[in-house]
Amino acid sequence: MEEKSEGNLREIASVFFKLGCIAFGGPAAHIALMETEIVSQRKWLSRQRFLDLMGATNLIPGPNSTELTMHCGYERGGWKGLIVAGICFIFPAVAITGVLAWCYTSYGQVPAVKPFIQGITPAVLVVILEAILKLGKKALKTKWLYFIAFLVLICSLLGVNEIYALLAAGVLAGAFFASRSRNKSLKNLLLLALPLSATQNELVLSQGKIFLSFLKVGAILYGSGYVLFAYLDAELVVPGYLSRPDLLEAIAVGQFTPGPVLSTATFIGWQLGGWQGALAATAGIFLPSFLFVLLLNPLVDRMRKSTFLSGFLDGVNAAAVAVMAGVVIKMGKDVFFPLGDFEWTAGLIFIAALILNYTWKRSNALIIVLFGSLMGFLLHHFV
Repeated sequence: MEEKSEGNLREIASVFFKLGCIAFGGPAAHIALMETEIVSQRKWLSRQRFLDLMGATNLIPGPNSTELTMHCGYERGGWKGLIVAGICFIFPAVAITGVLAWCYTSYGQVPAVKPFIQGITPAVLVVILEAILKLGKKALKTKWLYFIAFLVLICSLLGVNEIYALLAAGVLAGAFFASRSRNKSLKNLLLLALPLSATQNELVLSQGKIFLSFLKVGAILYGSGYVLFAYLDAELVVPGYLSRPDLLEAIAVGQFTPGPVLSTATFIGWQLGGWQGALAATAGIFLPSFLFVLLLNPLVDRMRKSTFLSGFLDGVNAAAVAVMAGVVIKMGKDVFFPLGDFEWTAGLIFIAALILNYTWKRSNALIIVLFGSLMGFLLHHFV
């Protein structure tokens, strides 16, 4: 495999810091923003490579979209690029959450940002839809993959666990493509496993209680912010370290700040131990992702050399696009029908953002997000 170029670390830092500042809307929206910035505009990697990294990332614990930023940084600038990309993407969310945590502990409430978020969410749907169209064209290569994606979409809407759906899709596609080829993939499967056995014990644990608690969560977490709630409830609320209302407030802050929802850890860490606790919690919950990506990235090429594993990756890619589509449908229901009745302001923002995106050639994800935020503020205060 070719040695990776160090690339331009300053450029990597600039790109992912910008994405970290505007990445509202959850993992699907983050991935959509990255596809636009990294693949369509800057062409740092091909859409197929982006899909492969996205699919592989879905198979490991941690915040998938954050880990995808690390993959992109690694592709552009080696291990240094991985670290720079991850830190720069995480930092805006952590900084904003830290300020909000200070406000909360000092004054008992956080600043009113709801009008801005209500405008951003419908606009983000437009960004995600465009990414689904682009990635879908590349991921859905055959009728079989279309069928798998359809099944995963149905499962997603029915509430089936995402990781189970992704793994099942991968196995189905891998078995199908392997059955059409006489190539033996056992050798490549063994080669894939070798690097894992040689590097299992790289984690060095801190003695801090907060760090250890969040390190454990970061190492085993699969799923959305709602799954994060369940993990933190068991880890912190049940033993009595944190009240459930405080946990709910922290999850809400993580949801309406840009970047990864795991910035919730910063808020909780501040509640538990001031700014030192915030640093410990943040380091603990994100550290496993850096290590997982460092181990996983070189293995993606090995997977492509195996007939079964290459098909497995194609199946996971198709399933990941279907999961994104399922997220859009669920988000659309929450955004447009929050209380059962149609929310006309959200519909107006969505249509305006859609028109802007497809009629103005210079439009991009940042403009769409800022446009939605401004419309949300204006409609809230003047209509």
